[in-house]
Amino acid sequence: MLRELGKIFFRMGTGILLLGGMLWLGAGRLGRLPGDIWLARRKFTLYLPITTSLLLSLTLSALCW
Repeated sequence: MLRELGKIFFRMGTGILLLGGMLWLGAGRLGRLPGDIWLARRKFTLYLPITTSLLLSLTLSALCW
């Protein structure tokens, strides 16, 4: 039982490490990918990070799978 718990914690830690590294390296690009919508007017700003959301969703789904 403890051996299985250790494997789970190891996998979770590795996943968090990989995710943190990807966010750290891609911090300048995330939110500014092609397909992200940014509209700014005088009193109105609209930001829709469509591509960034899809990329993060795919990455997290792959990690969880």
